[in-house]
Amino acid sequence: MDALLTINALKLVLLALVALLAVVIWRYSATALAGEQDKLRFMRALALTLTATVFTLLSNHLLLFWLGWCWISLSLQQLLLFYPQRPRAQLAAHKKALSARAGEILLALAFMLLYLEFGTADISSITSQATIQTSLGLYAHIATVLLVLVALIKCAQLPLHGWLIQIVEAPTPVSALLHAGIINLGGILLLIFSPLLKLSTAAATLLLVCALISTVLAALIMTTRISIKVRLAWSTIAQMGLMLVEIALGLYTLALLHLLAHSCYKAYAFLHSGNAVNHYLAAQLAEQTEPHVRHWLLALLAAAGMVLLAHQLMPLSSLSSGVLLALAITVLLMPSLARADSRRPLRVMLAVTYGIGLLALYCSGKFLLQNIAPTTAVLSTLADLFTSLVFAGLFIMAVLLRYHSRQRAVNQVFIWLNAGGYLDEWATRVTLKIWPYQNKAAAKPSNLSQAESLK
Repeated sequence: MDALLTINALKLVLLALVALLAVVIWRYSATALAGEQDKLRFMRALALTLTATVFTLLSNHLLLFWLGWCWISLSLQQLLLFYPQRPRAQLAAHKKALSARAGEILLALAFMLLYLEFGTADISSITSQATIQTSLGLYAHIATVLLVLVALIKCAQLPLHGWLIQIVEAPTPVSALLHAGIINLGGILLLIFSPLLKLSTAAATLLLVCALISTVLAALIMTTRISIKVRLAWSTIAQMGLMLVEIALGLYTLALLHLLAHSCYKAYAFLHSGNAVNHYLAAQLAEQTEPHVRHWLLALLAAAGMVLLAHQLMPLSSLSSGVLLALAITVLLMPSLARADSRRPLRVMLAVTYGIGLLALYCSGKFLLQNIAPTTAVLSTLADLFTSLVFAGLFIMAVLLRYHSRQRAVNQVFIWLNAGGYLDEWATRVTLKIWPYQNKAAAKPSNLSQAESLK
């Protein structure tokens, strides 16, 4: 008899992440909700959500995995509606519920097709069979496409992203749990079933195109936002899209490293969001220096050299990953070059040291994880090149929006991005037509609810 619950190296790493997030968020919640009358209800829903996540990760049976997936959504819904008197929180939870039900139906259909294709409901048996195959049957191809759609929905990719932006109405620990943990389930699903994805070019291409579009738009829209929490929410959409792009290209080790790093960062960012306001104000008061073209070129050349050096130590899996690293290091180095004063050499030295440290950390993480989620052959050279060009275009557009937003053409783009491309409005209208929503009677706000409303 096949085991209903199993653990392997990938699941062990993910369970360690869940345990870390659980301890941090639980302690934060216990302190933040100390004066809340419904604290017990919140902690109970949080415990159920965490338990459901662990159960889902351990599940080795299609039915158990699906039940755990549904369990996570239902328990999370209780956290999202912790303050039911907030209309925006109700609307966001309503939209989240509809997308969750759609994802659960698609996941059930995918699992049924996998059972028909492989004749077993054991997940490890399905992935083992797919590993030794050179092609998939029709049912498996359709199931893989459905898994991609489920991942896109779970990761709140555009245009089904509005609920993630509006869910900042929930208490801060809920935002930390959602953005650092639950939102990653789409990527985890595809990592578990990666042997199927690498055999389905149609599914991988669909994932690549949809995730790239969502990454670019979300990253650009984020630059137009002022609210700290809203910026973090848009950042999550962009980062989830980038992780899905890595999975689509077959860069599973990089995607796992990205998932772990993003989870830890977002948990810290949301739980530390109050102090982030002070940091933002301090940055606004600091002297701003607009960089020139030569500064960008110098930073880009230095970053390219550092990435090439890292490539000698730990070969990069694709051109797009190298381009992404080079652009990230460029952004890191540029501020130290732009401001001309007596301290510039010291700033440049510190920035270069920091960049080398980040690259060393990246290479170390990739080395440690390469046997857990091994990288396969890239989807195709054309896909890799196309992704690299998109990353370069995103970088150029972000620079234009940051430093040249007064130009007429750029300003028109800025206005459109500031409205979120009007995508959420369209999605909300469609959602409410499918599943009408009525505002429930508001209860008397608690003291903590009123305090959070003033943030």
